[in-house]
Amino acid sequence: MRLVVDLNRCQGYAQCAFLAPDVFAMHGEEALTYNPRADEDQRENVARAVAACPVQAILADAPDTPGEMTAAPGEEESHGR
Repeated sequence: MRLVVDLNRCQGYAQCAFLAPDVFAMHGEEALTYNPRADEDQRENVARAVAACPVQAILADAPDTPGEMTAAPGEEESHGR
């Protein structure tokens, strides 16, 4: 599954890191790191994290399929503010 976090919207509440620690992590108070290609076995935890985000900064889309691009242009493994 593919994830995108709007880091301009993210306020560092860390609900995502609490609910899906294998996908999201906080480094310091404001720097969020996440795996933009989360494993399907994390879908339930990611769905909880998406729902719990107080500023709705996380978008999860359909499962990755063979032949799909491996990364969107400019997409990286970790992101910071």
